[in-house]
Formats: sequence, structure tokens, C-alpha cells
Amino acid sequence: MTFAHPWLLLLLLAPLWLLAWTWRRRTGAVVAPFDGSRARGSRWLGVVVDTAESLPVLLLAAAIVLLAGPQKLSEPKTRRVLTNIEFCVDISGSMTAKFGDGSRYDGAMKAIEGFLDKRKGDAFGLTFFGNNVLHWVPLTSDTSAVRCAPPFMRPENVPPWFGGTEIGKALMACREVLRQRDEGDRMLILVSDGDSSDLYGGNDMEIADTLRKDGIVVYCIHVAEYETPDPVVNIAAVTGGAAFQADDPAALSTVFARIDGMQQTKLEKVSAETLDDFEPWCLLGLSLLALASMTAFGLRYTPW
Repeated sequence: MTFAHPWLLLLLLAPLWLLAWTWRRRTGAVVAPFDGSRARGSRWLGVVVDTAESLPVLLLAAAIVLLAGPQKLSEPKTRRVLTNIEFCVDISGSMTAKFGDGSRYDGAMKAIEGFLDKRKGDAFGLTFFGNNVLHWVPLTSDTSAVRCAPPFMRPENVPPWFGGTEIGKALMACREVLRQRDEGDRMLILVSDGDSSDLYGGNDMEIADTLRKDGIVVYCIHVAEYETPDPVVNIAAVTGGAAFQADDPAALSTVFARIDGMQQTKLEKVSAETLDDFEPWCLLGLSLLALASMTAFGLRYTPW
């Protein structure tokens, strides 16, 4: 136990002296205030009376301890380490291809919504890309904007300059978003169905190395029947992530579940806090006050 004002504990010398005086004083053997009594004093009755007389002194000691500000350390706790997750979704024309009951875009956005439910407490951002990049939702723990996004950026409704696929440009744009967050891990989930010319000629390794140095782990999900392009696989591998192929909605949901398992939630210990510890001393003081009040009716020293 520690105290906010430990120097006040020196005042405990006063009740200590009073206790010593109470128990060492010479008490008379007079039982009643009239002459001629032959009754003898009781040693045990004297002990009971001295104990009752000590209660107010102990109450004073409890008050001094309270004034000194007793403190205790809280129990060590853990907290979730925030993960900053940026979704990078392809909205090129090919994302309108049939995928289950909807399009590839529909399947991707539905799977993302399910992933949000698994990662409560993390921060999410949403970026759409084609030949250009649009940061639709900044990194935030409020997922409502991500959930409301699908109707507004459907591939069949976007301007013509979003029609192509430039994955390298999109990844570097998402990198700038994630670099702004100093706290927490950084994850980038790319959802695309195409190949990208800006990843060839060694650009894929250059981009991958840049992302790795910034601590950004990339997971790539290829929503098409044909194999995932090699540059995309290289980027995921170098950054510590993985590349997956999902050619139907069920496989896409499974992929997101695997990503959740691979990038598990981290917990960190939080140092204990100093808390006021008045409760036991208040209870002790109230108990002493109640006992002293009751004993004052019949157990007290009478000096005649």
C-alpha cells in the first residue's frame, strides 16, 4: 500500500501516545460514588472499559490514514492492439462478370462486410481503383461508411477513366493512407480479378519491398477462374501476406476467414494504474464510530 501524502502518517504518533496513556493510567477501585462500599474492583471490567476508551483513539488513527490518501495498484490489464486494414477493391469493367447470384463486385463487397464483423475494434479504410484511385472511406473504427458504400461505386456506374486495372498505382496509393497511422499494425487487402501492366519489369518487387519496409502486410484475393498473376503473388509473399484465388462466393468467404486467422488479434499488457483505496479505511472508521457510540452508554472510565 502507498499513500498520496505519506508525511501525514507522522500524526499517528498522537493516537499511539493516547493509547499508551489509556492502558497505563492508574484507575481507582471505586465502584460507586458513595462511602462505605465494600465492593472490590474487577480487573477484567477494567480491561473492557479501557478497550471501550480506546475506540475513539482508533477512530482518530483511521481518520489520519484517510487524510494521508491510501492508494493501491489496479490489476494488470490487456488491451487489443489496433490493426489498420485498408480494402483495395477493383471496380474495372471485368468486375461486373457473373459471380454466384451477383457480380464479382457484389461478392467482394458482401465478403468484406462479413469480415468487418469478425474484426470488431480494428480500423478500416476503403479504396476503389481502376486506372485511377479513389479513397472512399478513411481509416476509421466506424464501419457504417464501408457497409453503405456498395451501391455508389458499382463498376457499371463509374466514369470511363476507372475502366482499366492498375494494381501498382492502387497499392502505392493505399500505402500513403496506411503510413499516416503510427499506432497499430498495417494490413492491405487487395480484391481484383485482373492483371496489371504496371507490375511487370521488376516493378512488383520494388513495390513489395517498399510496402515491406513500411510494415504493410498485403493479402491478395483474385476473384476469377484463371490463376492469380505472378506479380501479385510476389507482392503478397514479400510483405509477409498471402495470395488466394476465389472463383465463387463460398470460396471468397473462406478466404477472408483464413486471412482473419492468419492475422490474429494481438493483445498487449497495460501497466497497472494507481487507484485510491479509501473503502476499507472508511468501513473501519464507521465500525469504530458505531462501537464507540454504543459503549459510551455504559462502558467508560469514571475518575472518582
